[in-house]
Amino acid sequence: MARMHHAPVDGLSWRIEHGFAPGAADQAARLYWQAFGAKLGVLLGPEPRALRFLTRTIRADHAFAAVGPDGTVLGVAGYCSNRGSLVRISHDTLRAAYGPVGALWRAALIWALTREVENRRFLLDGICVAEPCRGRGMGRALLHAICAEARARGYAEVRLDVVEHNRRAIALYEREGFVAVRRSRLGLLRYVFGFRASITMVRPV
Repeated sequence: MARMHHAPVDGLSWRIEHGFAPGAADQAARLYWQAFGAKLGVLLGPEPRALRFLTRTIRADHAFAAVGPDGTVLGVAGYCSNRGSLVRISHDTLRAAYGPVGALWRAALIWALTREVENRRFLLDGICVAEPCRGRGMGRALLHAICAEARARGYAEVRLDVVEHNRRAIALYEREGFVAVRRSRLGLLRYVFGFRASITMVRPV
């Protein structure tokens, strides 16, 4: 782990780390599910099964984490690279968790949702903060870590995609300099994922 700094805010002390301890994968998985379970419930649920899958597949090497003094993971921001993304979703990992038939239709739906490939911009792959820790600057610090990583890798911009009705997240991104550049409608996939469109936002770094 690297690039950590301490950030005591409102009596809560925490730090940003590149990655998280192997034993904390279940904590990171639970935060991810709390943030994205409503969107991914049909694909990965029910919750106990989803948490088992996410604990096995969430990747510390594609994440920054906000960590408390006792090592508890309080927030996570993932990113994509040419070696994958925050959650290792493949036909093999899906097959191991959901069986051959379950893997087949899940892989097809995931491909339909994420088939666009982005090489020009550094891609934020989800950000989640424990509910008691929201409003303390943790999400902002995680975003700053992602932007710093983008600069270190030679990117000029960071891109993210956010569900259009997630106004809290959009407001945070706008405060941090992200600008909406596109609205993408899901069409019939909205009945699977529970939202009609996503907003693509970009920020120079």
